[in-house]
Amino acid sequence: MQVSYIGMQSAETAIRSNMRIILKSDTEVLDEVIVTAYGTSTKGTFTGSAAVMKADKIEKRQVANVSNALAGAVAGVQILNDNGQPGESAKVRIRGVGSINAGTNPLYVVDGVPFDGELSSINTADIESMTVLKDAASTALYGARGANGIIMITTKKGVSGKARINVDAKWGVNSRAVKNYDVMTSPKNYIETAYQAIYNAQVGAGYTPEIANIRANSILPTKASGGLGYQIYTAPSGQLVVGSNGKVNPNATLGYNDGTYYYTPDNWADETFQNNLRQEYNFNASGGNDKATYYLAFGYLDDQGVISGSGLTRINGRFKGDYKLYDWLKVGANVGYVNSKSRYPSDQDANATASSGNAFFIANNLAPVYPMYVRDTDKNIMLNNGRKVYDYGDGQSSKGNRSFMSIANPAGDLIYNKTEYLMDIVNANWFAELTPISGLTVSARFGMNVDNTRYNDLGNAYMGQSASYGGTAYQSSERTFGFDQQYVANYQFALEDAHHFDVTAGYDGYTYEYTLLSGSAQNLYNPENVYLGNAIDNFKVNGKRDTYSTKGFFGRVNYSYNDTYFGNVSYRRDASSRFAPENRWGDFWSASAAWIITREDFMKDLTWINLLKLKASFGQQGNDDILYPGVDLDKNYYPWMDQFKLTGANGVFADGTLLYKGNPDITWETSISYNVGVDFALLESRLNGSIEYFGRKSKDMLYNRPTAGSLGYTAVPMNVGSMTNSGLEVDLNYQILNNKKINWNVNLNATFVKNKINELHPDLNGKMIDGSRIYEEGKSMYRMYLVDYAGVDPENGIALYWAKDDAGNAIKTSDYTVAEGYKVATDDLMPTVYGGFGTSVEAYGFDASLQLSYQLGGKIYDAGYRGFMHGGSSSSAGRNWHKDIYNAWTPENTQTNVPRLNANDKYTNSASTRWLESSDYLSINNISVGYTLPQQLTKKMMVDKIRVYFVADNVAVITARKGLDPRQSYTTSTTSLYTPIRTLSGGISLTF
Repeated sequence: MQVSYIGMQSAETAIRSNMRIILKSDTEVLDEVIVTAYGTSTKGTFTGSAAVMKADKIEKRQVANVSNALAGAVAGVQILNDNGQPGESAKVRIRGVGSINAGTNPLYVVDGVPFDGELSSINTADIESMTVLKDAASTALYGARGANGIIMITTKKGVSGKARINVDAKWGVNSRAVKNYDVMTSPKNYIETAYQAIYNAQVGAGYTPEIANIRANSILPTKASGGLGYQIYTAPSGQLVVGSNGKVNPNATLGYNDGTYYYTPDNWADETFQNNLRQEYNFNASGGNDKATYYLAFGYLDDQGVISGSGLTRINGRFKGDYKLYDWLKVGANVGYVNSKSRYPSDQDANATASSGNAFFIANNLAPVYPMYVRDTDKNIMLNNGRKVYDYGDGQSSKGNRSFMSIANPAGDLIYNKTEYLMDIVNANWFAELTPISGLTVSARFGMNVDNTRYNDLGNAYMGQSASYGGTAYQSSERTFGFDQQYVANYQFALEDAHHFDVTAGYDGYTYEYTLLSGSAQNLYNPENVYLGNAIDNFKVNGKRDTYSTKGFFGRVNYSYNDTYFGNVSYRRDASSRFAPENRWGDFWSASAAWIITREDFMKDLTWINLLKLKASFGQQGNDDILYPGVDLDKNYYPWMDQFKLTGANGVFADGTLLYKGNPDITWETSISYNVGVDFALLESRLNGSIEYFGRKSKDMLYNRPTAGSLGYTAVPMNVGSMTNSGLEVDLNYQILNNKKINWNVNLNATFVKNKINELHPDLNGKMIDGSRIYEEGKSMYRMYLVDYAGVDPENGIALYWAKDDAGNAIKTSDYTVAEGYKVATDDLMPTVYGGFGTSVEAYGFDASLQLSYQLGGKIYDAGYRGFMHGGSSSSAGRNWHKDIYNAWTPENTQTNVPRLNANDKYTNSASTRWLESSDYLSINNISVGYTLPQQLTKKMMVDKIRVYFVADNVAVITARKGLDPRQSYTTSTTSLYTPIRTLSGGISLTF
């Protein structure tokens, strides 16, 4: 006989007389705790949109920054990562991007306190859960900073009962997770291809094939007309290195001696990228009783990255405790301290994509013909005071003079330069909670974040660019201070056991201060000493202070009837110091409702439906996070004021230089959002999940309107225009097996998002073009504005581009400058769908899990591939080629999309639609396998639990082209960014 009841677990039993059957409550899905703004809720009573990632999933990810753990794990959340440096934050986007010129990052709230500090200062081992709040009903109470979503981070705490000690240690190795494009690795093949480009140019200039062959051989080792600047082959006397057949002379040998130096190629990638150690140790102890609980933790991380001079060493500690002084008074504190050393070489990020100091750009792009080291005539690497001498291709470190990236050898710079961030960070909050009467709680909470960071950058005095100055030193001292104070009252009561009310009101005030003192100098006495007192020339100093504050009054009412019908109304009045006094205040609100249909009588016969809940929300939030115009996109804390650079000398102040034109009328960007969804659990809750349709409209967008430079400034901030993001989220979990021996689950999430610009500034007439980007009313903001590639002229192999004649008819032209007048807007580059899926299984003491993320249906501009498909001109000579160049046009290969090789062609790989590629990808984010020893064995060792495990993180990514990484950006992928790191580790976890 099977017995079932709504809200209870079904049971099977044999029929007998005088039976008494007790069913267990089936509320696991409904009772899941969700951390919300200024409180908590359960999944059953929650009327907004949120997703929870718990500690067991977070801890499987080997990340120094918890933002990277979200990849593929939460519906509606997309992770963009253009910096693999250990400890750096990923770019987190929740339900799309709502602004063109304003900040798009979510607000992080740690244990109830808004957090502006370094996320890498929070040890993932100390995190109990992360809750992503996605709609207005979830985020409106945070007013000023909730428009882009909120990520609530809750750290672990002690619980009453036996003291528990956990120890976890893991050791692993790092490597590149994304390899380079399929480029040439053979010096012979590269020399022959470079020769072909030069030879074709000479033939095109009118020389006979015989003379062109001689001229191409003479040009090849020089820096002129597509030459490489180095001789690396030795041919017998009287013979040429490259024969008339275009092949390297079989009698030539690799390596060349000029009487002073010996030149032979090195493998720059192998020398630059390393398989380095990653080790991590975590310890925590927790416990408590009816009066008090405590949690004490210590952690150590040493992540050495994948290049020299890079990595993160972090020591952290945390204490979290609370104590009930009286039945009506409870106090607590949560204090975390971090001491970290981030070895983060400059020029390895998106701000230095073509820098001579960018190790990834040089190692990925340099042709396989160049020496990395300077060698003597006996082929030995030369030494300078015991140090290897690196060849910078500048004609000075050796006689070689590279065409591509002369004066560059970042591998040497990484060894001999020294860049470090030394951080002391304190995150702390304290609270007092009073319960003067039943149901009423009054609390005060104070949160503080202090980040003291010292930055040192030593440019070596031995070789490279800095050596020409006698060595360089740069130092800065930065202090970030954030303080939040909250006073909140919460009253819960019921009427007739059916009507439940939860009323919250409070005040939240936040202040932020950033100070910087920096200086630089040159010509070092001690070349190993970075301190400015060690230098004698060209001293420069700088300093600044930024301040910011918000304050807000808020209220919220939650109502439920019979635990079946739920309603929520919230309101916040917020002020921001970013705006002029008369424009600082904004009003933000939300309303939401939910209905658990399965608690209705008409559903009781549908026993296969365990939960069916409808929910809807509507509201608005504010965004004050306007950025400065430009590449760096720094926060602008004073957009309502004119900002100047102070100048003068000898006691006389000159007129300040206007750096930024303010606008006192600027005020809040407002985000209006809605959410409609259904939560469900079916088949004895084995299948559960949610489906939600959402929309977010940003109006009065914070926007830096371009102006004519003749005005003395190039942009002015304004509130103008609107944008909409809308889409669908699906989140599914299915329990395949669940018995005493085996527990097997699978999960899938998918997000469909569309972006549309509704309105721009009236002066723009519905369209704004900004370089290679185009913004147009009625269209997505993720479109590019490019010359349209028309293929290859089969007659001569020249690249062709679309243009128009005087009558407006489409024509093909080889003159790129003409085609630039007829650029076209691409389709929307955004993917149709993105998300993640995975599985986990536990069986007979073993456990295993697999987590992946994906993206489908979009396009990306593949700038990396473009760089590898040049024609051999002087501007690109010495840059590597993709092997697709073997398909370049020749008189025998006229039906191809790859233009000819010709050192005189200017527009072979110019920016165009040719470089648009599918942005689809499948990423294997994490694989974890473990074994927990039987308890009968561990008890003999006086240990509660022993688990040994293997973890692989950032395992692989499958894309349309090897080397392409669409996870870098919505629009562009390059070869110049710190690569994602693959980490393979083994570890052991003990519980006492």
